[in-house]
Amino acid sequence: MLKGKHIVIGITGGIAAYKIPFLVRLLVREGAEVRVIMTPSAKDFVTPLTLATLSQHDVIFHPFNHETGAWNSHVELGQWADLMLFAPATANTLGKMAHGIADNFLVTAYLSAKCPVMIAPSMDLDMYQHPTTRKNLEILRGFGNIIIDAQVGELASGLSGPGRMEEPENILQVISNFFFQRAALTGKRILVTAGPTYEPIDPVRFVGNHSSGLMGFSIAEEAASRGGEVVLITGPVTLNSNHPGIRRIDVKTASEMHQACLDFIGETDILIMAAAVADYTLDHPALEKLKKKGDNITLTLSPTVDILKELGKNKRSGQFFAGFALETENALLNARKKLKNKSLDLIVINSLEDTGAGFGVTTNKVTIISRSGKIVAGELKPKREVASDIVDEILVSLKSNQSL
Repeated sequence: MLKGKHIVIGITGGIAAYKIPFLVRLLVREGAEVRVIMTPSAKDFVTPLTLATLSQHDVIFHPFNHETGAWNSHVELGQWADLMLFAPATANTLGKMAHGIADNFLVTAYLSAKCPVMIAPSMDLDMYQHPTTRKNLEILRGFGNIIIDAQVGELASGLSGPGRMEEPENILQVISNFFFQRAALTGKRILVTAGPTYEPIDPVRFVGNHSSGLMGFSIAEEAASRGGEVVLITGPVTLNSNHPGIRRIDVKTASEMHQACLDFIGETDILIMAAAVADYTLDHPALEKLKKKGDNITLTLSPTVDILKELGKNKRSGQFFAGFALETENALLNARKKLKNKSLDLIVINSLEDTGAGFGVTTNKVTIISRSGKIVAGELKPKREVASDIVDEILVSLKSNQSL
């Protein structure tokens, strides 16, 4: 699983640095190519010669190597890596990473990295439990970094408690599991819809909703990061899609979103309908801006096309459909009806009754119902993490369907 993977290990000045040569040896044995960056203080705990010998690459400390004349580009290294691991990560380095203090080559490389980042903290228990450290870890987790939590055990201070870096064998397993998961959707074609639709009243006004598109974009990013070929059909949003595995299609109205879905559904393996499509559209939008005359006006609205229901009519064997249900009452009952009536394999319930969930926020709290009847109730968390949970459940359902 690790053959050919490029892994950068950043070592900071903690006593647990003595474990990293064992980790480097394990990674190289699994076929990974490892480059090591050390902070100056890390050299007090483990020798660069040992790490260079085991990794088969010179250890990097500074942008310029005065002995060889070589220039080390933090940008190129960040683009080269498939994964960057900070182990051990001291409280000092955690603070620099969380707040962008790039006063050494390691943090500079971190700020340039395009790859996933794992962090394995290591420090004395009082430092680990200090509110500053907990806040910095929360910030870094919010950035999308993967935290390998410190374990409880004997510490260098002679005390015993949380703060001991995870053992090399277990870190290797975390890395292997990560890359296995990242390849889970390789070869799958995934269609994701996101954002609102705007139904025009006149050239400057519209009927719409408060969807930001963040949930759908997060799902698209998550699916692409796991190897999927993603088409993202989005209504009007201010978000950007940066993953190279995402092809973005911009639309405005429900009708345009329906047509875009029809264009791609035939070659789609997995449909995830996260868009908040308008339920009604104007029969006759004005061709010119409506002038305010002081009188009441009447807008005649007709139902928009039910995209999920229409796509479900021609759903082919092997296709997997996931939908969303934003409810304000009787959430489970309404979601189960939608699951059945629209030929879905899985449905995700949002409830506006939950503080911090729904439109206009960066967090969400969802309940996932599978066609088998399985219910997974989630906690309030960042939408990026919710997206990961949703994709996880889709993979579980796909595996279950294949075994039937």
